[in-house]
Amino acid sequence: MNDLGTAFATALGLVSAGDPAVLRIVALSLQVSLTATLCAALVGLPLGAWLAVARFPGRGAITTGLNALMGLPPVVAGLLIYLLLSRSGPLGGWGLLFTPAAMVIAQAVLVAPILAALSRQVLEGLWEEYAEHLRSLGAGPWRAVPTLLWDGRFALLTVLLAGFGRASAEVGAVMVVGGNIEGFTRVMTTAIALETSKGDLPLALALGGILMAIVLAVNAAAQGLRGIALRAGG
Repeated sequence: MNDLGTAFATALGLVSAGDPAVLRIVALSLQVSLTATLCAALVGLPLGAWLAVARFPGRGAITTGLNALMGLPPVVAGLLIYLLLSRSGPLGGWGLLFTPAAMVIAQAVLVAPILAALSRQVLEGLWEEYAEHLRSLGAGPWRAVPTLLWDGRFALLTVLLAGFGRASAEVGAVMVVGGNIEGFTRVMTTAIALETSKGDLPLALALGGILMAIVLAVNAAAQGLRGIALRAGG
């Protein structure tokens, strides 16, 4: 019990003192997750908007596929990206394996289906609500997309926060493609797993506390945006 108390006290000291190793890991984690979320948004949000307004054969299959990809096992995604980026893979010449760029790709692949599926649900509901009015103004589905994106901006920000939360908590895929290299590809989740296995509880607890704080902040922001959206819509 005393050892555990000492570990918590040391962890608190690492955080309050701004330990350089902790700050470096946290900074890389935020950089990778934010970049991955942005890249995923560039693909996922337009795809979700397209599926919300378009009606074509096979739309249901694509929607079902996106919903299924929301549960894609991270280690499977990491393995597939590893095979693509490995020296013998089709993209091996790019030299991205075991770099932060590979970790961004892995997280973006996991987050993009989530953003696409959730944004489709949000914008589809708006399209059903405003379709007749927009058609009366001469706006077809495609011309209505900017209006729907603007009207659903708070809900879409919540979707982005959900994607960032998913990215920041990822460990399996980034471990496979990043290698958990100290000072280069070590992020909070992989560092927590490694330090716990080594028995270095203070560093693991410090990083775990910071990660929990980030997750709580993201959820609080999402709840706040949801409340703003409800008040704006009401």
